[in-house]
Amino acid sequence: MASILDPVRLGSLTLPNRIAMAPVTRARSGHDGVPTPANAAYYAQRASAGLIVSEATNVSPDSAAFELAPGLFTSAQTEGWRRVMEEVHAAGGTLFAQLWHGGRISSYALLQGRQPLAPSAVNDDLHLVQAYGALANGNYTRIAASPARAMNGDEIAHAIDEYRLAARNARLAGIDGVEIHAGNGYLPHQFLSPHTNRRDDEFGGSLVKRARFLELVLRAVLEEMPAQRVGVRISPFAGYNNAPDPQATETYTYLARLLSAAGVAYIHAADTNAWGGEPDMVRILDILRPNFGGAIIANGGLDPQSGQALIASGRADMVSFGRSFIANPDLVTRIERGGPYNEPDPYSFYGGGAQGYLDYPALAG
Repeated sequence: MASILDPVRLGSLTLPNRIAMAPVTRARSGHDGVPTPANAAYYAQRASAGLIVSEATNVSPDSAAFELAPGLFTSAQTEGWRRVMEEVHAAGGTLFAQLWHGGRISSYALLQGRQPLAPSAVNDDLHLVQAYGALANGNYTRIAASPARAMNGDEIAHAIDEYRLAARNARLAGIDGVEIHAGNGYLPHQFLSPHTNRRDDEFGGSLVKRARFLELVLRAVLEEMPAQRVGVRISPFAGYNNAPDPQATETYTYLARLLSAAGVAYIHAADTNAWGGEPDMVRILDILRPNFGGAIIANGGLDPQSGQALIASGRADMVSFGRSFIANPDLVTRIERGGPYNEPDPYSFYGGGAQGYLDYPALAG
C-alpha cells in the first residue's frame, strides 16, 4: 500500500514524496510580472515538496486575471524565474511553472484599457467572473470584470504561439517542467465549455472542435518541452468563473484519452467545489483513472489523511495542497510527524510583503 511519503515516478522524474504544492496565486511579483527575490525565497522554503507547481503565470500581456501575478513572456521575467530556480534547486526542489491565460477573466483596468479576449462575447454573467487588483492604498480586492470580445482566428493563433514562447522561456530559465492551466474558467476551459464557447468555426460547436484550442496549445508546448515534463490542470465540474459543461463526463473522458495519447506526465485534477462543501473528487477520478495512463495529482479540499487515503487506494498518485503550504513551508516534515500545523491567514493571501508570505514558522529541530 503506497504512502504519501513514498517516492513516485512522475514522467521522467523520480520525486522523493507524493506531496505536491498546488498553484497558489499570491500576487507578490513586480508590476512588470518579474519574479522577485522574495518569490525565490518563498518557493525555496517549500522545496521539500515532491513537486512545486508555481502560482499561475501569465503567458501573455492579454492575460491578467490577478494583478501582480508573474509572467513568462519577456526576457526580464525569464531571468527572474532563473533566479527562482537557482534557489529552488539549491534547496533540492523540483518546480513546474503553471502556464496561464485568463481570457475573459479580466478587466480593462488590468489590460491598459483593452477588452479581455474570449472564445465568444459572453458577458451576461460578469458578476460571476473573478478578477482581482491592487488598490492604491495597498489592499488587494476583487474588481469588476469588463465585457470580453470574441477572438478572431489570428488572435487564437497568436495565443497558441504565446504558450509556445512561455514554454520555451520556462526551459531557458531552468524550470523543470510546465503545467498548462486548463481549468478554473480560464481561456482553455472557456474554449471547452459550451457556455463560454458559442463559436461556429473550427474552434466551436462539437466536443472535438471545442477541445481543439487546448490540443493546439499542447502541441505548441510540446515543441519546446518534452511530454514527460508537461502536466495539465483541469476542473471538470468547477463552478468558479462559470464555465459549466452539461456533458462534462463526455468532455473529460475525451480529454483524458487525448492527453494520455500525447504522453503527458500528469493530469492535475482540481476539485474546486470542495471548498464550498460539494466535493466532486470521486467522480473526477472515475473519469480520469480508466482513461489516462500517466500520473494523477488530486487537489481540492484535502488534508493529509484524505490525501493518504486516495494514494493508498491507487486512485491518485500524488496529492497537492495549497493553503496548507501557504501556512506551512515545512509541510512535508509536519506530515511526517503528524503535525502540528500552522493555520493560514486569509487576509494576507493576496498582495502585500513578507508578512503572511515568508514569516510562517517552521518546526524546531
